[in-house]
Amino acid sequence: MLRSCGPPRETHAPPSRLSTPLTASARKHGPKVDLGIDFGTTRTVVACADRGNHPVVSFQDAAGDTVGFIPSIVAERRGTLHYGLDAVGLDGSSRVVRSFKRLLSGAARPEQIVRIGAAEIALADLMAGFAAHVREALGTRSDVKRAALRGSLRAAVAVPANAHSAQRLITLDAFRRAGFESIAMLNEPSAAGFEYTHRHRDTLSSKRDLVVVYDLGGGTFDASVVRMSGRRHEVIATAGLAHLGGDDFDSNLAHVALSHAGIEGSSLDGPAFDRLVDHCRAAKEALNPASRKITIDLEGALGAAAPRPEVTLPVSDFYDACAPLVERTVEAIAPLMSRLEDEAMSPAFGEVAGIYVVGGASELPVVARTLRQRFGRRVHRSPYPSAAVAIGLSIAADAGSGFELVDRYARTFGVFRERESGREITFDPIFSPETELPRARGERLTETREYRAAHNVGHFRFFECSAIDAAGRPRGDMALYRDVYFPFDRALREAGDLAGVRVERQSDGGPPVVERYSLDDKGIVEVVIRDVDAGYERTYRLARG
Repeated sequence: MLRSCGPPRETHAPPSRLSTPLTASARKHGPKVDLGIDFGTTRTVVACADRGNHPVVSFQDAAGDTVGFIPSIVAERRGTLHYGLDAVGLDGSSRVVRSFKRLLSGAARPEQIVRIGAAEIALADLMAGFAAHVREALGTRSDVKRAALRGSLRAAVAVPANAHSAQRLITLDAFRRAGFESIAMLNEPSAAGFEYTHRHRDTLSSKRDLVVVYDLGGGTFDASVVRMSGRRHEVIATAGLAHLGGDDFDSNLAHVALSHAGIEGSSLDGPAFDRLVDHCRAAKEALNPASRKITIDLEGALGAAAPRPEVTLPVSDFYDACAPLVERTVEAIAPLMSRLEDEAMSPAFGEVAGIYVVGGASELPVVARTLRQRFGRRVHRSPYPSAAVAIGLSIAADAGSGFELVDRYARTFGVFRERESGREITFDPIFSPETELPRARGERLTETREYRAAHNVGHFRFFECSAIDAAGRPRGDMALYRDVYFPFDRALREAGDLAGVRVERQSDGGPPVVERYSLDDKGIVEVVIRDVDAGYERTYRLARG
């Protein structure tokens, strides 16, 4: 919903046994550590800006092994929640929830209750708890722990390009509560664009300056057309799918494996299927372009219920099962590619240097092969597809890198309004996907609507969608926010909940009203509704719930 701003309220991430907070002196006087944090659906990757280099941060897991990521999981054990590295390997009494980032899309609300085993937690607190785990892992078990303990942590974080404002606000608030100074929030493909320039500058020229960033992660797919001119990046257009990623590929592989083993998927309970998917994910990540067979450990996943220890199947069967998923990404970016073809005749538009493939799920050879076949463009693959976004974020966080980003809102935000005394409903778009985000921290882009109120109560239905059609109707991925009521009738200003007040036209006319909408550099919308004559206003920050 749109929450009315009130007095500030102190909130804190859930404490953990490994918590090692910085002292006030260290925060004030210690060095600043610039990080890029890619909170992914399956893995969270952190990169660090280090004198012009951007290495991926390594962590030590519970077994003492070095890993280049923190698993994006949470587990409940005896009523206590454990996150990330602490959630790996817990015994069978635990309930593990993976890919909880997907809860942020769709109808996500900060106070939405998530059940994990015997525990319940609000979605915003779950996110803050995981961010706190990332914070303490940096200070206790990473290869930058000395710097992390001595100084303050400045972080650039990322969200999917088509993330709605509620997802942006929940993510930003989680890292703030965990003790990070969030200096930037970038769209994931925009961040990967920085990593492209860092590695493939020689593919760009004054004429060939457009790159299509194709980001297929664990739970979402995003694509952006980015103009790269020197150290200035400008996002031209974006597209994406909020519910498609590596998780879906893993699930498809599990179903193919069950079919080859002669097992009915319906015979497995949820935890057994989840374990099978985990084994399938590991087998998928071990594939390379020369792989012809793929083996799944059935016994390890299903235990005594496994009809045999393992099942081996042709890789081509897995690719065939994934083809419809890859095709959906192709359909999603087809409008972007068509736009490039249509505008290619304009000398000022530039030429395409290629398609840059990033994201953990993009490592499957079938992805690059399909893109080459469908679009006939050169396809570049990041050498570190799972870390490309984090590396790009660390470049953005590094004040010495000199990069500049012109990003776009990527969605349409607006409000439904009544016309003809309520006989018609129209959608008034306020910010569109073409809207450029402010470039500086603290800077805001504003739009206003002025009118004289006709009713005693203003009923506002704010809405976001991925696109609108030629007739002005919302379409694509949609998000309707909880209704907001504003008292145009001054006699109602001390009333409580206005939802039960009958909306009526005022015979003597209402006050002059100004609606001021502002969009910040992180893509979060704030709304101020003001009775001009009385000087009375209410402020709302966009977040459902």
